[in-house]
Amino acid sequence: MSSKNKSVRPPASLEERLFLALLKAADALGQEAEQLTRTANLTGTQYNVLRILRGAVPEGLACRGIGDRMITHDPDITRLLDRMEKRGLITRERQKDDRRVVKTRITPLGLELLKPLDQPMRDLHKRQFRHMAGARLKTLYDLLEEIRADKQE
Repeated sequence: MSSKNKSVRPPASLEERLFLALLKAADALGQEAEQLTRTANLTGTQYNVLRILRGAVPEGLACRGIGDRMITHDPDITRLLDRMEKRGLITRERQKDDRRVVKTRITPLGLELLKPLDQPMRDLHKRQFRHMAGARLKTLYDLLEEIRADKQE
């Protein structure tokens, strides 16, 4: 094969390299967290839902409210909640004043599964970022929030 036949890709732009670096970093960090949630027989998404619902005690949240607070978008949140309800981690109740609204709440079993993960998850995040000084972490956080805020407009 001659060098004339090889397709030459232009060098990646800084923005493209940044995009890929963010995805790779998020994946690496997320895989470590997922390993930890698996110790409680939870997926990362289920763990996220339980944390969201723990923060909504005692009122609970409608499906849309959970979806709005999710870290990653789940197109089939209803099926996810169905599986969690079957496991006894959540309850769902149609509201009497508005039958269209179904409130989801965390159960005592769901709370029980979260509790032993709280400190190990905090420790994991400390380890994941221990190589960075506090000021750099704050700058990184601010920059990522700026990107996210721009996408929500």
